[in-house]
Amino acid sequence: MNKREQLEIIKRGTDEILIESELIEKLKKGVPLKIKAGFDPTAPDLHLGHAVLLNKLRQFQDLGHEVYFLIGDFTGMIGDPTGKNVTRPPLSEDDVKENAKTYSDQVFKILDKSKTQIVFNSKWLNDLGAAGVVKLASTHTVARMLERDDFAKRYKANQPISIHEFLYPLLQGYDSVALKADIEIGGTDQKFNLLMGRELQKHFDQIPQCILTMPLLEGLDGVQKMSKSSKNYIGINEPPEIVFAKLLSLSDDLMWRYIDLLSLGSLEHIRSWKKRVDDGENPKNIKVEFAKEIVGRLYDEKAAQNAEDNFDLRAKGGIPEDIEEHSLSTIEIDGVNIPQLLKKIGLVSSTSEAIRLIKGGGIKINGDKIVDTKFITSKGSGFTIQVGKRKFAKINT
Repeated sequence: MNKREQLEIIKRGTDEILIESELIEKLKKGVPLKIKAGFDPTAPDLHLGHAVLLNKLRQFQDLGHEVYFLIGDFTGMIGDPTGKNVTRPPLSEDDVKENAKTYSDQVFKILDKSKTQIVFNSKWLNDLGAAGVVKLASTHTVARMLERDDFAKRYKANQPISIHEFLYPLLQGYDSVALKADIEIGGTDQKFNLLMGRELQKHFDQIPQCILTMPLLEGLDGVQKMSKSSKNYIGINEPPEIVFAKLLSLSDDLMWRYIDLLSLGSLEHIRSWKKRVDDGENPKNIKVEFAKEIVGRLYDEKAAQNAEDNFDLRAKGGIPEDIEEHSLSTIEIDGVNIPQLLKKIGLVSSTSEAIRLIKGGGIKINGDKIVDTKFITSKGSGFTIQVGKRKFAKINT
């Protein structure tokens, strides 16, 4: 593949490249480049918003470059202030370690394990020491830090900014020095931190990294950035049928945003999808093909086909075959407490939600809507419980 074709793949889906001419010069050398992307383990689960960056890393791997998936176990204990209007609470060391482990387990759904180096920035930041941090802090002024949009807004609004928050972009930038990164990838909200890496590399007489900023993916609501806290996310570790169903729930307009940022199909293939819709085809058919692509990449083609089959079965009011089974060791004489059961097996987030769904006719047992929070059954007579259109469980007694 020639350099022009490589550059076209690299540029696809990016928001900005800094500086493109430097990137071209790096590619001309014809040697594997060090590609870095950092993830603070602030939450245990990755979602498709993270997959925008992970896809770009995978593309670099396919082009023969070296990918460094950096877990900010040290910086995670500071807390990234990016986009925050208040000081972000630091994570405990135990939280960081647990979340970092789950990150490591999930990233290889997208990245090539044989071509990925997982690194932890505590390896070099622990050794930096107090003297090293002071020396690092001396490279930039408070005025420079206040150029960051979120810091500037908080300063003007007389909202507190803790001193340790100024250290975060410096330490993230130092990660690029420690790794001698050629390219760093991050979201558009990370631009200040990414540029800090360039400046520190210059300070340490290194060739400055190029920067690729990637758009932030909206959640299922189409408004807020995808995040677990906003409950608008699609987790890459969620069951195939859930991922499939959530993607099918996208609006027709939002579907194209997801396709542009997440599909690894060729540009020609995506143009053919758009032409089919322009010619009058139902956009749902495109959603199905796209959803199968995503599920197939996260799991495999069989899982993708099963997810489609189960979705169709649910749409027709049927009960899928491959649903989770749970056992009740004892049956109370006055019946099973359905709200407590639903919360226990994870089909609802709270008993109050279950009660609300029951009152609204949203809970079925063996295909029939229930109106009571108690269900009478006997030992050895299991039942199937359904929440809404998509959630099912078999209960063995």
